[in-house]
Amino acid sequence: MSTTGKYRAPALLKGLEILELLARAPQPMPTSDISAALGRSVSELFRMLQVLEETGYISRSGEGYRITNRLFSLGMAQPPVRDLLGQALPEMRALASATQQSCHLAVASGAEIAVVATVEAPGLLGFAVRMGYRRPLIQSASGHILLAFQSAAVRAEMLRETRAARLAFDAGALDAQLAAIRAAGYVTMASPMLTAITDVSAPVLADGAAVAALTMPFVTGAAARLPQDEARDVLLATTARLSAALDLAG
Repeated sequence: MSTTGKYRAPALLKGLEILELLARAPQPMPTSDISAALGRSVSELFRMLQVLEETGYISRSGEGYRITNRLFSLGMAQPPVRDLLGQALPEMRALASATQQSCHLAVASGAEIAVVATVEAPGLLGFAVRMGYRRPLIQSASGHILLAFQSAAVRAEMLRETRAARLAFDAGALDAQLAAIRAAGYVTMASPMLTAITDVSAPVLADGAAVAALTMPFVTGAAARLPQDEARDVLLATTARLSAALDLAG
């Protein structure tokens, strides 16, 4: 993190650096590792770590610190996200019931997607993504949807953040993929995590731009209630209703 403005708040900057570092860390980090990664002394960080722990933004786990979901909860409390979830959750439950497949709702967060709601399949079949799950935009079906259904200016800014996060991609190939997704109105992609699962994703639109992506990790098998193309059509009908509801609310 760098600041170039006129005013500086060193203590706040240290706290934000710690939060951003722990948010990216795959496992809890000991104080010595945080110190080395940020180029700050242990004594310089000690008090800040204590304050962040006391206020619930980080917690101890074993020999290190990890970020909690407090920041995520604050983001979820924002009126636009809260209103979106109020509209989406009943529709997501109906979608899961009709298809017997799980589904999740994701929004853009910097260079990543963040899953803000999830509904598990009501039967024994299904693969659910946990709430708060994050993955690079360019590496997920939800992310492709969120990139495809934006203005050129917004998409360019999202890709700038992707490059800033040191995530490599072929710009020409990605542009072609996103154009095809816009033409189709949805995307299907093999799951990056498990075989026999195909992520089917479509946009929830407001004023023509994707505010969220609704994704169904479709599990193939004899127990599936609907074929994938029929489940996709139910998903598309769901996102169409959600988009219409958001436009009316706006």
